Amino acid sequence: MSHFVQSIFDILTSLGYFGIALGLMVEVIPSEIVLAYGGYLISIGEISFPGAVIAGTIGGIIAQWFLYWLGRYGGRPFLSKYGKYILIRPHHVDVAEHWFIKYGTGVIFTARFIPVVRHAISIPAGIAKMSIVKFTTYTILAIIPWTILFLYLGMTLGTKWEHINQAAKPFVTPTIIIAVVVSLGYIFFKWKNKKSDVPSNK
Repeated sequence: MSHFVQSIFDILTSLGYFGIALGLMVEVIPSEIVLAYGGYLISIGEISFPGAVIAGTIGGIIAQWFLYWLGRYGGRPFLSKYGKYILIRPHHVDVAEHWFIKYGTGVIFTARFIPVVRHAISIPAGIAKMSIVKFTTYTILAIIPWTILFLYLGMTLGTKWEHINQAAKPFVTPTIIIAVVVSLGYIFFKWKNKKSDVPSNK
């Protein structure tokens, strides 16, 4: 691990719960690693599991609110020019927008478990001016199990928390598959309802 990353974790450790929330808000380091480190802190008694879940959820939702409002008030021109500074590339927005248009607002939940789309999906939601209440609800429902999973894995790994990617793979891969299946089911459900609403010409 680089000295820079270790320095960030040292700062997070000194800040406790706020450090976890802050780490997820700024997204300098992937959320999975921040949460795994939070799990390690739980294992050594620095923080509690419930407190870490709350901190992780708060940090995660604030990060997504930020992207949502950027999309809502900045739009594509702003993101094309400044997105690179928040690690959001144009192709990330392209993929997320495609998912949002194709799958509808329900994808805000399922996309949280799929790489690339996971963070960028908040931007087209903002551009489309999706209800902030609905956006927040779907986001929280996805963030909570994700937070619990990586905190738990980090806690069980203990001092080996850096191996989180290998430990998470047996859980994340099936989750991605389930999320895609649920998304497809959601599309089919919407298509069927839309078809049944079309008045018959007979």
